[in-house]
Amino acid sequence: MLHYKTRKNDQVINLQAKAPFEVALEGGLLPAVNGAVIGVALNDKILYQSLEKKFNEKPHISPPKTPVLHIKTDNTHIGYGDAIRIPSDMGAVFAGPSLGIVIGKKACRVTEETALDYVQGYTIVNEVSLAEASFYRPAVKAKCRDTFCPIGPWVMDATDLDSPQNLAIKTYINDTLCHETSSNQMIHSIEQVIAYISSFITLEVGDMIIAGTPLRTENLEINTGDVVVVDIEKIGRLVNPVVAE
Repeated sequence: MLHYKTRKNDQVINLQAKAPFEVALEGGLLPAVNGAVIGVALNDKILYQSLEKKFNEKPHISPPKTPVLHIKTDNTHIGYGDAIRIPSDMGAVFAGPSLGIVIGKKACRVTEETALDYVQGYTIVNEVSLAEASFYRPAVKAKCRDTFCPIGPWVMDATDLDSPQNLAIKTYINDTLCHETSSNQMIHSIEQVIAYISSFITLEVGDMIIAGTPLRTENLEINTGDVVVVDIEKIGRLVNPVVAE
């Protein structure tokens, strides 16, 4: 089942569909989740390898041993079809394709063995960001700008997705395929991420974890006038235009 949100007469309407073709996307949708959104940085193998040398230099001395977290505040959340607004004076802006893990029941200090029992389903995230100078402490100014986290178009029930840890993730800019990755590139698995975060943060129903974004190369740079599509195998496509802030 697909769960999605729309607005009618200033009221949020929660809807369900059995298949993507049943969902009217023309008018856009609200963000597919309404809880806290926590991102996991450095959770991509290629990204990690590109920085491994720096991790062993000052001031870091050693690589991080546990997942590095950041938040995407409410002001960043937008839905399918909404515009990503980018600044013109802050340097390059990058798309951040990722699987979104949506919590289905309250999770506090859960184990890796039981972690998936707390997952309602999965969605698509575009974790937009300015260029990052520090991965140990992701910058709020780079991550939390208005509209910098499209989410949607829906949440697919976990029971309908048999391989969340092995999904192809493709990014298109203006209908051109510019990046390919997979959820199998995660360093910390879905179970490990949920267990770690819930060890000190109680995850509530509707909260979402951004599983991890890839190395942000020029292929993922977005500009005013672009249309960005993040496509995740078996889940769907998240489409957003890019406009000037």
